[in-house]
Amino acid sequence: MESRLFVLIGKMKNIMKVVLAVGLVAGTASPAVAARTGKEVYEAVCVACHGTGVSGATKFGDKKWTELEKKEGLKSLVRDAVKGERAMPPKGGCSDCTADEIKAAVKYLVDSAQKK
Repeated sequence: MESRLFVLIGKMKNIMKVVLAVGLVAGTASPAVAARTGKEVYEAVCVACHGTGVSGATKFGDKKWTELEKKEGLKSLVRDAVKGERAMPPKGGCSDCTADEIKAAVKYLVDSAQKK
C-alpha cells in the first residue's frame, strides 16, 4: 500500500510540473493584438497600388469596385485578395495580415466606391 502511495505522489509531482510549466508559458505569452481596420490595412499596404492604379489595380474610389462586388461578390473578392490576383501578391504583400483584416480592407475599397 505504501509503495502505491509513493507512485501516486510521484505521478502527481509530474502532473504539477506540467501544470506549472503551462501556467508560466501562458503568463508570459504576449497579449493579443487588436485587428487592424480596413482603412488601416489599406493605408499601410494597399494604397501603394490601389492608390494610383499601378499594374491595372482598381483605384480607391473607382466605381469598378461596386461592379466587381455585384458581379463576383465580396467573398470572391476577398478570396482573390488572400490568394493574390494578377500582379498582386497574396494578401497584397501583407504577410502578417489576418484573413479578417484582408476582408476589412477589401470591404473598405468597395465602400470607397459607394461613397462617391
